Amino acid sequence: MSLMNTQYDSIMRMYAARQARSRQEYEARMEQIQKDIPELSALEADITTCQAALVRSAVEDAPSRKDGLKSRLKALQEQRSALLSAHGLTPEALKPVYVCPDCQDTGFIGAEKCHCFLQAEIDLLYHQSNLNEVLKQENFDTFSYNWYDGDDRDSMRRTVAEARLFIENFDKQFQNLLLLGAVGTGKTFLSNCIAKELMDSCHSVVYLTAFQLFDMLSKAAFGGERSAQNYQQTYPYLFDCDLLIIDDLGTELPNSFTVSQFFLCINERILRKKSTLISSNLDMEALRSIYSERTLSRIISSYTIRQLPGSDIRIKKKLYNTNS
Repeated sequence: MSLMNTQYDSIMRMYAARQARSRQEYEARMEQIQKDIPELSALEADITTCQAALVRSAVEDAPSRKDGLKSRLKALQEQRSALLSAHGLTPEALKPVYVCPDCQDTGFIGAEKCHCFLQAEIDLLYHQSNLNEVLKQENFDTFSYNWYDGDDRDSMRRTVAEARLFIENFDKQFQNLLLLGAVGTGKTFLSNCIAKELMDSCHSVVYLTAFQLFDMLSKAAFGGERSAQNYQQTYPYLFDCDLLIIDDLGTELPNSFTVSQFFLCINERILRKKSTLISSNLDMEALRSIYSERTLSRIISSYTIRQLPGSDIRIKKKLYNTNS
């Protein structure tokens, strides 16, 4: 999932366009405000002069002058607020508007990538892998309980309610999910529902099948120097994204490497308080047998485990379409 130079450049062009658009909108808005409120320019100049004098007084350590300037600045700012209010505006109207206020559309906070930059990277990768199209089809709006009968339907309603609660509390508490169930019971669909809701609220989500995850880690470890340099860049995504989804755990070919890397991945994310969602067709005993008692113990202590009810929905849909 490392970005090529062309991909990185396309994201930076997006940020440049955001900054240019923000600057143009701000300049146009200020021009209109100054036209509507001509006396505002002189007042803004007085505020700027007062702020500069206040900085000088702090440097010169002149407390009595500093107090006077503070009072003067407060009075000028109150006068500005009243003037703006008389024209139906607030002081916020005099500030640029950013898509991401945290980084002011630069993509970076200090030397670190902003959360919006990380999301832009992931969005680009999702788009190129057509996952965005999948999420258009598989989300809470398209979720149906019609494929579940009786108690299974009630059980699935409770599971979906818990999934929504997982999303609602995502920023309030650290939580992880393990979805178990037979093939075709809706584990991937529900995972996609959660992914879409969190992506729509600007959380960074990385979705990988178990095969993709271990293939990526294998190339990082055994792919030679050039491959390792490329794939080592995947670790920030695996360890630092807001939500990592590992789908179909157990469908990969398990070995000592995958077992150790799986523990590394889930343990590192637990230590970093980063949420993980895992789905698997295996039961708890099979998970213990393949991935070790230590790994299962870590999951049991840190994950909410839910068993999805029902039989293969894909077969039901196929039979329904055949008979209809």
